[in-house]
Amino acid sequence: MKSYRQLLILLIPYRKALYVGAFCLIIASLTNLAVPLYIKKMVDVVMVEKNMALMNNLTLSIAGLFLLQLIFSTAHNYLFDLTEKRAITDFRIKLFKHLHTLSLSFFVKRRTGEIVSRMTNDITTIENIVTDLPATLLQQSIRLFGGIIIITYMNWKLTCLILVLAPVLVLFARTFGRKLKKLSTEIQDKLATSTTILEENISCIQVVKSFVRSKLENERFGNAVEDSFQSAKKRVIISSFFGPSIGFIAFSTSLILLWYGGREVILGEISPGELIAFILYATIIAGPMGSFARLYARMQEGVGASKRVFEILALEGEVRDLPDAKALPRIEGKVELDDVHFHYRDDQEVIQGISFTVEPGQTVALVGPSGAGKSTLVQLLHRFYDPIKGEIRIDGFPLKSVQQSSYWQQIGIVPQETILFGGTILENIEYAKPGVTKEEVIEAAKAANAHNFIMETPEGYETVVGEKGIRLSAGQRQRIAIARAILKNPRILILDEATSALDNESELLIQEALERLMEGRTSFIIAHRLSTIHNAEHIIVMDKGKVIENGNHAQLMGKKGLYHKLYTLKSLQMVEEAEVKAD
Repeated sequence: MKSYRQLLILLIPYRKALYVGAFCLIIASLTNLAVPLYIKKMVDVVMVEKNMALMNNLTLSIAGLFLLQLIFSTAHNYLFDLTEKRAITDFRIKLFKHLHTLSLSFFVKRRTGEIVSRMTNDITTIENIVTDLPATLLQQSIRLFGGIIIITYMNWKLTCLILVLAPVLVLFARTFGRKLKKLSTEIQDKLATSTTILEENISCIQVVKSFVRSKLENERFGNAVEDSFQSAKKRVIISSFFGPSIGFIAFSTSLILLWYGGREVILGEISPGELIAFILYATIIAGPMGSFARLYARMQEGVGASKRVFEILALEGEVRDLPDAKALPRIEGKVELDDVHFHYRDDQEVIQGISFTVEPGQTVALVGPSGAGKSTLVQLLHRFYDPIKGEIRIDGFPLKSVQQSSYWQQIGIVPQETILFGGTILENIEYAKPGVTKEEVIEAAKAANAHNFIMETPEGYETVVGEKGIRLSAGQRQRIAIARAILKNPRILILDEATSALDNESELLIQEALERLMEGRTSFIIAHRLSTIHNAEHIIVMDKGKVIENGNHAQLMGKKGLYHKLYTLKSLQMVEEAEVKAD
């Protein structure tokens, strides 16, 4: 019930519409209860009194009740259904906003398909119970208790027969409802697995085709979907048995009532109209009893899905603003690391006691073998993670003491793997600066050596780049990313091997653009190109999460240490590549 109460909170902003809808529902339900009384009178008029005029009047009265029921039922359905759609829309938006408050670690630990499944499949399941459940509960309660009051007044003996049914239905619903709840959660988990496989295959289709693994992926997806089907099959078996069983119990009781009531008519204890009315009321009462059992089962399914969604809403970002965090003023770009430690897992420290200072406007190259901790260090600098121990300061301000957004507005990153949004080139560049003019976008593109290739495309800046920029080459994507960074005009810049895996021409164009971008900014470069290392004022050599050496190029070459080894190997590699191309 705690999970369901959390769902009902979604309806609070729309309580006025729900109150009006509930009023319409009450009128419609009361009208439904009044109809058998008129039918009782009409049957007696036809079969006993044989009064034509009174029969006509009663027919018109019943028609009026049906019309009244139509009007109020329509109003109730409209208000409740619209409120449900609005509340679920708000809930989706709330969940999406909450995802943006979570730290990078959440997305690293979770598979994309799992998150998408919770945003789609689980919320769809929840949608089916948000307003429908309380509306049906109110409607059926009015019919049940109203019907019981009326038939108790009409014939208390027949009423006792009906009430024997209630404990049987409650026990039946409770037993099967628990099984349905468990199966619902199981099905949602298995659907998340298949959604994850689908998302991975769409994103990695080139790898799948290249390695000729379509058969394997078909088997993976088929097994996941089949596994989900087997759980759904169990739920279908229970649901298929559950509904008819409820109906069997209810209508068996109605048959007993019909036999006993017929006996009472033959003995002259009640009139034919009373028997017909009683049968109608018995049907009205049996409906809610069966409905309550089914509602309980549906609620268990919805609660199973809602628990998975509320698990996400209950999470807080590991990196978040402190209550007294202040906005960071415009910075000069001085960066200080003081005994910084970090780990993803408790048993494996990735950054071990790193300390250094970078003055405003300096270019720092981070060098080291794979797994040295370079990328982790720049993620700490960007404050995607917070250090486990130690402190990072920007212009003397501890990063943990400032508002994240005020810092992120002044830092830019050009990653190794450029990811663009699926819209146009213009939209991707102007993403960096809301309200920017097209002239500013063009200037940024020119500075990034991107303007010429953009103008060669059929639609220029309105060219759609496709999902993740798939319609553009790697070099073109990288230049758009640089244009986006230039437009943002950050005070601190992070380049994560921004020129790796590119052809020489693209690398040259991008290097020119990067040099323009780094002018006057504090820049951190995970070094790939040797000229970048040459030009860096400060080179930090890392290995196994520690700073092994630091200094400029000449100083480090003179030490004959790890940097000398890495630089020499890299130089030999470049010479070999040049000879291969010459041949």
